[in-house]
Amino acid sequence: MALRFRNFLIPSVLLVCFGHYQGMTQEVTYQEQFRPQFHFSPAVNWMNDPNGMVYYDGEYHLFYQHNPEGIQWGHMSWGHAISTDLVHWTHLPLALPETDSTMVFSGSAVVDWQNTSGFSTSEKPPLVAIYTAHYPTQRKQAQYLAYSNDRGRTWIPYENNPVLDIGMADFRDPKVFWYAPEEKWVMVIALSLERKLHFYESKDLKEWDFLSSFGPTGNADGIWECPDLFELDIENESGVSRWVLEVDQGSEAIAGGSGGQYFVGDFDGTTFTPEHSDIRWVDYGKDFYAAVSWSDVPADDGRRIWLGWMNNWLYANDIPTYPWRSAQSIPRTLTLRRIDDELRLVQRPVQELQTLRQDHLRLEDQVLNGIMDLGEAFAGKSMELLVEFEIGDSDEVGLRVHASDDEATIVSLNFLRGTISVNRRESGNIDFHPTFAGHYHGPVLGFKTRVQLHIFVDWSSIEVFAENGTIVFTNQIFPAMESNRLELYAKGGPARLISLDVWKLDSIWE
Repeated sequence: MALRFRNFLIPSVLLVCFGHYQGMTQEVTYQEQFRPQFHFSPAVNWMNDPNGMVYYDGEYHLFYQHNPEGIQWGHMSWGHAISTDLVHWTHLPLALPETDSTMVFSGSAVVDWQNTSGFSTSEKPPLVAIYTAHYPTQRKQAQYLAYSNDRGRTWIPYENNPVLDIGMADFRDPKVFWYAPEEKWVMVIALSLERKLHFYESKDLKEWDFLSSFGPTGNADGIWECPDLFELDIENESGVSRWVLEVDQGSEAIAGGSGGQYFVGDFDGTTFTPEHSDIRWVDYGKDFYAAVSWSDVPADDGRRIWLGWMNNWLYANDIPTYPWRSAQSIPRTLTLRRIDDELRLVQRPVQELQTLRQDHLRLEDQVLNGIMDLGEAFAGKSMELLVEFEIGDSDEVGLRVHASDDEATIVSLNFLRGTISVNRRESGNIDFHPTFAGHYHGPVLGFKTRVQLHIFVDWSSIEVFAENGTIVFTNQIFPAMESNRLELYAKGGPARLISLDVWKLDSIWE
């Protein structure tokens, strides 16, 4: 007996083995309560940060922090999945397991097109993973290499590891990329407790030289982790780009607990110089962390694509899912947009998600005053919504998803406060941790009489893209099975629904 995940067969006995934790023997169905239907989740057990994001030979690789032995953090190894379309994922065997002396913490992967490392055993370039080895008994972290010559199916640790060791306990999460102007590799890496990033250079991925330091600056209240550095085009400015440096905070982010901030500026191959000193948040929700972008997306595609861990360290070990814990966000494309002469990061859902659309429904030109239940036709647990509201005489207008008589997750625009918000205080199961329930706010950028929202609702999450992708909320929710109504509402006076498009979304799991 076996369970099929997109052309890769996993014997049931193997699922039982991987799932052996506190008596776990459940066979995976992908219909479990709270199981994401269009977000990546592991078949069983714990997952956190996405790692080693790289595209090669028609496949997007997603590695991730994984505990193959349990449903809580521990035994850190790299899980592995691949996709040809960023939507449907095939589970592959564990890529980099922990050893007797080290856990495999976060890192990145690249295609070594010129075989600078010498790891290739044929005319094809090797895939090279650069990751943090964590020594639990030595209070030390160092950077290791592993390589693959079979399209990422098997990995060989470099025999002369570590390749970068400064004798520090919290020195982790290397993101490596090819810097073409100087034909060299560049690494950005976190000195977590110092709230600093270091930049290094290498010609062969094996020998690394220090370039410069960045920070502490911006939000330096929580530890720094999982940096990324990349160049982005500016929308509507042909041929103009800037560099974006992203870094995550383990605590004290905008919504509480984990989160990420970004800096826009210039990178000259040695030093990153920001153009601003204010804090700019990646996401205003509570569940978007450790975002990292794919390396080696083909030039004829041209997109910068990332996703993040859809969880928060405050309660990550306690969320009420079984036999797995955690999911990744939907993949998002990144650009920059100039708003009031300031450059802002723009995130948009990848267009490939449109292949999941089913049963399109549309509603337009409706007066809203109080709560409007849209009825059975619009009810659902997994959907994509495009909605545009006009303020009218209201103080607040919005919608309620996964709604029932007792539950709802509320997305609102409060014109008096000038905020967009997501409220999950009555979203369902909120009692598993005291910090889970909350109401999260982001700014409306300038006064507007109309606002459009792009929303993705899954069985246990909601992602809201507002202000055309410049204000984003990512939040987990755990509603009852029967909480599936979609409702619109206005407070303080009538508002108008300009239009609402709803697509029911197919599951990515066959």
